[in-house]
Amino acid sequence: MARLIAIIILFFPGALAVYGIKIMRDTLFGVLNPIFFQLWIQFTAGLIFFGVGLWFIGGFILHRDRKRKKTKGRFENRS
Repeated sequence: MARLIAIIILFFPGALAVYGIKIMRDTLFGVLNPIFFQLWIQFTAGLIFFGVGLWFIGGFILHRDRKRKKTKGRFENRS
């Protein structure tokens, strides 16, 4: 059950990152989505979506590895 919850928690930031990549790609090809009114705003939103999704997933993995003591000395808590 815990693994299913973890997969569900990771799905939404992953989907957000994928959507960010998609709208950045659409910007490069000149396809404007109806919710954005300029291409540079669409690209910036895509970059933010991708960054937030990647940051969340990376933090989740780092937290899990710290808890299981799989990190080397570089990523350990200093407090």
